Amino acid sequence: MRAAAISTPRLDKMPGMFFSTNAKELKETDHSLLDDKTHKKRPKTFGMDVKAYLRSMIPHLESGIKTSKSKDILSVNEVMQWSQSLEKLLANQIGQDVFGNFLKSEFSEENLEFWLACEDYKKTESHLLHCKAEKIYKAFVHSDAAKQINIDFHTRESTAKKIKAPTPTCFDEAQKIIYTLMEKDSYPRFLKSNMYLNLLNELQANSLK
Repeated sequence: MRAAAISTPRLDKMPGMFFSTNAKELKETDHSLLDDKTHKKRPKTFGMDVKAYLRSMIPHLESGIKTSKSKDILSVNEVMQWSQSLEKLLANQIGQDVFGNFLKSEFSEENLEFWLACEDYKKTESHLLHCKAEKIYKAFVHSDAAKQINIDFHTRESTAKKIKAPTPTCFDEAQKIIYTLMEKDSYPRFLKSNMYLNLLNELQANSLK
């Protein structure tokens, strides 16, 4: 007896299954898949590049920097304005963070911390002034303060007397001295530092992409 012929169904003809029998088509398909994967690995947007760069300088920095689609992104103009005056630098939240990080590298971050504490103190409600004044004095002004600021003996003694009957202006004299110290000493060095110049160069380079 002759064995019955067994027909093998063609896979490309089976319902619900689609195969290309053309080797060229298969090769082209592989390339298209690779291209898709390549497109997915495109560089991040300008905003994200700046965010990553700033995070590398300031590990704790999370807020204030958005993607390039946001109006809040740090711009070249903003960073260039920091060089116009210390006032403009400190008026910018990211500027405060970058400058604060620079002061840490010089072991003088207490100056900015004290200045910011004084700015916050001025906005304090009257019934909380005494408590907050004591904290600021013990942290920065007292002769045994852990973060003692560099002020003269007269100002230190004068401030100690003022906080006994605290007003929103009792730290003004000391704050002015510290601001002048930063303005004449740390701020000019900051503008010449790699920290500031690298950030400015990074922003300028990205703005041209």
